[in-house]
Amino acid sequence: MLNTKQIVVIVVVVAIMGALLARPIKGLVGEDKGQASESTENSSAYNFKSVSDISKQGLNPTLAAEINALEEQVAKAEGDEKLALLEQLAQKWDDLAKYAPQGFVYEEMAKISPKFDYWLKSGDAYRSAYTNLQDTAMAAELNRLAIQSYEKAVELNENSLDAKTGLGAAMVTGTTGNPMAGIALLREVVEKDPKNVQANRTLGLFSLQSRQFDKAIERFKTVIELSPDAESYFYLATGYENIGLKNEAIAAFQKSKELASDPTLSQFIDRRVEELSK
Repeated sequence: MLNTKQIVVIVVVVAIMGALLARPIKGLVGEDKGQASESTENSSAYNFKSVSDISKQGLNPTLAAEINALEEQVAKAEGDEKLALLEQLAQKWDDLAKYAPQGFVYEEMAKISPKFDYWLKSGDAYRSAYTNLQDTAMAAELNRLAIQSYEKAVELNENSLDAKTGLGAAMVTGTTGNPMAGIALLREVVEKDPKNVQANRTLGLFSLQSRQFDKAIERFKTVIELSPDAESYFYLATGYENIGLKNEAIAAFQKSKELASDPTLSQFIDRRVEELSK
């Protein structure tokens, strides 16, 4: 089942899908010089402490106090003791589904002990954090940090498909990467692992945005075969709709509605199905 944030994003994406598909691919996934400049200008505002403080806003006071106490211990510790405390801190943020500070925690661990796993977890956390984030300046900076972490992971293990998938996805979906280089990485991944869900999903989204609907359909059919979810059925339906396969689009929309089990998305899909049935 999709979480609330994912459902909102799906509804918004489909509501403006026509506009998105009319835009050039560079405007969708390419590096925008103005955005990159803004990211550089604002990057100093986002660091371990500031992001932690932002993420504590609205937390239960007891939980916030526990994190503060851990952070104070981390500041005084060194070596293995510091790594152990940072691991506890990363778990705290994971329990709260707060991935931006978790990314900084794993990056700090990687700087102390430059292990592949730490850099990979840092990249994964940053990428989870900027996905669907409303603060565009912070999202751009977290995207930059995700790319940086994945690059470090690939340097340590150039054969890791997980690291290459993360790096490729971050390059394609963010505003600070190189989308075509990201696509090349993702294609390399699926050549070696044709059933890689994340790589196929990201390539499928890119195909939708670049109006390659047949390719998008094949990508999302692969994803659904391996890991069916409401979002993938939703995008599959969008692909079918755009090449005029109304019955297939309706079936995929209905499957998305069934898996999402959310009233807001269900109402939206009902309207789409009604329009396609005319």
